[in-house]
Amino acid sequence: MRAIGYDKFGTAVQVLKITELPSPTPGDGELIVKLAYSGVNPSDVKSRVGSRPGITKPAFDFIVPHSDGSGIVTEVGAGVDPARVGQRVWIWNGQWGRALGTMAEYITIPDAQAVELPDKISLEAGATFGIPGLTAAQCVLGGDDIKDKTVLVSGGAGAVGHFAVQIAKWAGAEVIATASPKNWDHVRAAGADHVLDYNSPELSEQIKALCPNGVDRSVELEFGSNISLLAKIMRPLGTIAAYGSAIDLNPKIPFGPLLFKALKVDITLIYILDELARKNAINSLHQAFADNALVPSIDEIYDFEACVQAHEKVEQSGRRGASLIRL
Repeated sequence: MRAIGYDKFGTAVQVLKITELPSPTPGDGELIVKLAYSGVNPSDVKSRVGSRPGITKPAFDFIVPHSDGSGIVTEVGAGVDPARVGQRVWIWNGQWGRALGTMAEYITIPDAQAVELPDKISLEAGATFGIPGLTAAQCVLGGDDIKDKTVLVSGGAGAVGHFAVQIAKWAGAEVIATASPKNWDHVRAAGADHVLDYNSPELSEQIKALCPNGVDRSVELEFGSNISLLAKIMRPLGTIAAYGSAIDLNPKIPFGPLLFKALKVDITLIYILDELARKNAINSLHQAFADNALVPSIDEIYDFEACVQAHEKVEQSGRRGASLIRL
C-alpha cells in the first residue's frame, strides 16, 4: 500500500517520503479501514520535528503520521462483528503509541477506535472529529452544565476553537470568543455571541464589560500566555479548560489570584481520555451534528502528494479549521 512517513526528525520537506508498505492484516479485536481522508494536526508536526523535551529520535524505525482519519471498513479480525465490513467510520488515536497512522491507504486499528459515522455525516467531516472535535467537546462539556452560563473560547477560528464555539452554543451557553479581526465573521457564523480581538490591550476590560460577574468556563488554547488574563476575568469557582500552551510551555502562574477565586484548571490531553469521557464526547459530537448545530470547518483538503505542503500550513498560524489529505 502507498504511505507517507519518516524515519528521522526534521522539516516536512526533509523527512516526509512516499513509500510502499505491506498490506495490513487485522489481529484479534482489530479491523482494517481503507482511508478516504487523513487529518493533520499540530501534534503531528511537533512529533515529526522532534520538539518534545528529552526525545532525540522517533519512537519507531518508520512512522506513518496522523491520528485522525475516515474511511470504510474492509476487513475485521477475530472477535470483531463481521457486520462492520462496509461501515463508514472515523478514527481516533490512529498513530498514538503506534508506528502506523492514517497517512496511508489502509490502517489496522482496534475495533473501538473506528467509530461508525451516522449517515448524515460526510467522510470529510468525520476526519475532523478525532483531535479537534473530541478536544473541543471535552473542554466545553467535560465539567458542569453550561446552559445559561458564559463560556470564553480562545482562538475561535482554529480547528478546536471553531468546534468549541458551536458546541458551547448548542449546549445553551453565552459564548465569547477571541480571534483575529479578519476571522470575526467566521467565528460569529459559528454562533459566538461576542467576538473580540485576542491582541487587544483592553481585552480583559472588554470581557468584564460583557460579563461583569466573570466567565464561568474558558476553553484555552494558549494557557501560558493567557493565564494572567484568565485570573482577572474568571468568576469565583470557575473552570479553565486548557488544551494547549505552545507559546509558553513553562508559564509563571499567578497562584494568589487563582487561589482566592478557587479556580479549577482542567487540562485535557485527548489521547488519554478515559473511556466514559470519550464516549460522552463522541455522543455529543454526533448529536450536535444531528441537531444541525455543528458544521466542521475545513481549511483545505490536499492531495496525497501534497502532504509536505499540508504539514507546512499546519505549522503556520491563521488556519480556519482542519487540514485534511485526500487518500
